[in-house]
Amino acid sequence: MHIRTPAIVCSARPHGETGVVARLLTAEHGLVAAFVAGGRGRQLRPVLIPGNGVEAQITARGGLALPTARLELTVSRGQWMGEPLPAAAIGWVAALTAVALPERHPFPLVAEALSPLLDAVCHAPSARGWAPAVLSYEALLLRELGYGRQRGGASGERPAVPDGGDWGALLTGFEAMGRALARHLFSDWPLADRRGDVMGARTRLAELLARMDATN
Repeated sequence: MHIRTPAIVCSARPHGETGVVARLLTAEHGLVAAFVAGGRGRQLRPVLIPGNGVEAQITARGGLALPTARLELTVSRGQWMGEPLPAAAIGWVAALTAVALPERHPFPLVAEALSPLLDAVCHAPSARGWAPAVLSYEALLLRELGYGRQRGGASGERPAVPDGGDWGALLTGFEAMGRALARHLFSDWPLADRRGDVMGARTRLAELLARMDATN
């Protein structure tokens, strides 16, 4: 495999002395895990912030070896990581994507939705402008993975997505969607060991959203 493609950094975990294993969401190839040499170095640390857009050159030599990647930064969202609400939202949707999607299976609708969501988190005047989009993204991800309401219209258990006009209803919907995510994505053994870390990020986001509501 040798591909060059735009991607979004969804996670970056240390590997070896200076390297990183990055999970990158691409439109055509789905979620791809790849080793980035020197990923913890001064030059690449700002590139590997979850939520960043990159141009990725990914190479695999076959067998069971992990692909390697060279990354060029195209969209930086690092400046928003110092702001609690945007940082929590970016961290959550990136972590959810990294953990929930199977690797190398294309989910074009998910890939198409993630970048505009991240842009909304960064540029909307307040969380009222992007919180409904977070819920919509979670609902889309559940649907694309086969949970809840299907494309053909068959009904299933998936919370409705309120708009931003009723903040109380949105927070209630946020709680219901969290239960659906925990039940569908983290109750089976493959993801059970990651539930605490990933859902903890969502709990943090929910607390910040509720605190925002209490101050208004």
